[in-house]
Amino acid sequence: MKTKILKVLLLCTITMYGQKFQGKAVYKTHRKFDLKLDNGKGAPNSAMQKQLQAQLMKQFQKTFILNFNKSESTYKQDEQLSSPQVNTGGMQIQILGSGGGTDVLYKNTKDKRYANKTEISGKRFLIQDKLEDYGWKLSGETKSIGKYTCYKATRTREETRSSFSMTDGEKEEKKEKVTIETVAWYTTEIPVSNGPEMFWGLPGLILEVQDGKLTIACTEIVLNPEKKIEIKEPKKGKKVTQAKYDKIIEEHTKDMMERFKNRRSSKDGQSISIEIQG
Repeated sequence: MKTKILKVLLLCTITMYGQKFQGKAVYKTHRKFDLKLDNGKGAPNSAMQKQLQAQLMKQFQKTFILNFNKSESTYKQDEQLSSPQVNTGGMQIQILGSGGGTDVLYKNTKDKRYANKTEISGKRFLIQDKLEDYGWKLSGETKSIGKYTCYKATRTREETRSSFSMTDGEKEEKKEKVTIETVAWYTTEIPVSNGPEMFWGLPGLILEVQDGKLTIACTEIVLNPEKKIEIKEPKKGKKVTQAKYDKIIEEHTKDMMERFKNRRSSKDGQSISIEIQG
């Protein structure tokens, strides 16, 4: 009888711990670019290319915070920055699909769904959809990240990558199919099936991701902080599915290219071609 009571008490303790368990993980992001800038004379404008490359890379060096419990999380930028923009020589490039510090990504791994609050040109959207099954391949390879032992998981996917170029006001869009490999490192010492951005589905918290040219690395973890973490699902914004939002982004990109074409005037007779990939 005493043994049964002890088992019940132990089960209650574990259940209560699971309900109260929460934490915060800080991530830093970095992305590489393939940038081509042509002055129309067959030779790249190296000075402008270096300046633009440096500014673009800086825009993607950001810090994000993942607040999580056993089944829910929110992921948002640490610093309240506006939508990333780059100005070089009168040209402006806006990184679409990022509302900067206003974005909030909520994931519910128990229900396998997410809600992503984001903005495009001041218009607020709420993307609601199912979490993707990543189909991770687990391996026995390990490495240490901070004080945690991490295990390697990989996946590959095929996607169509688009790049845009503008020469003498004429735009050209190129599409090619590429294979992207994702490498994730997770720790079972923090048993939550979660991670940065949309990454999830492993038997432990993901601390590092190499997704093509995007790198996400965890720099700090705080478990069960004294101040209670509130995880709130975003509710405001025009509700759309991910497929619908992707279509909106595509149309908005084309519209921006048209506006750039109509506004552009060449005073020195040179043509400018810009192509960004990655």
